Amino acid sequence: MLQRYLTVRDEGEAELVINRSRFICYVKRVESPEEAVLFIQQIKKKHWDATHNCSAYICGENDQYQKMDDDGEPSGTAGKPILEVIKRNHIKDTAIVVTRYFGGIKLGAGGLIRAYGKSASAGLRATGMVERILTREHHFSFDYTFLGKVENELKEQDYQIVGIQYLDRVTVTVGEEEGKEEPLKQLLSNLTNGQAEWRPGDVVYIEKQAGTIEDDADPEIPLK
Repeated sequence: MLQRYLTVRDEGEAELVINRSRFICYVKRVESPEEAVLFIQQIKKKHWDATHNCSAYICGENDQYQKMDDDGEPSGTAGKPILEVIKRNHIKDTAIVVTRYFGGIKLGAGGLIRAYGKSASAGLRATGMVERILTREHHFSFDYTFLGKVENELKEQDYQIVGIQYLDRVTVTVGEEEGKEEPLKQLLSNLTNGQAEWRPGDVVYIEKQAGTIEDDADPEIPLK
């Protein structure tokens, strides 16, 4: 399992009008080629009357599953720029479909490449990007009188609180990367005057908001 990687938040969409053509971008996190294909088929069914439903996806731990489809646009002018936007942002496990309704003005090969790249970038920005980090869950049990101070300090130091269980004592579960738990254990000990009981939990992925989406590198097309 990867220690950390970037992917899209979940799913989203965006729409641009470029030289009278509508470009609607749909984005979804996918974890297998089958899931990607199903998503693409769903969008094609939804927009059965569109001029084109062009797509691309990347998935797999080593990006070993990649596919692009121009869906009737000139070869290399739609699926490839969509795929390149995913790659340029170093995003994994992502499928994108850009639906086009032709508006009567031809864009030419260069114009199509820019339009599909721009649409894919807009869709990714609308969806948002997260960093998934492989972490160990750490369970800390202590008296309720320490809870407010513990919560405030954990949030202030940007630790990820996975959950809180309220029983005879309160148990706060915190996610931290493997090998980096000692400072966390020391912090909880200090905050609870040495009374916190610790036990390790499962290894899971947590998600944190990542940076901004890099825009299409090609010159912009005038939007009308």
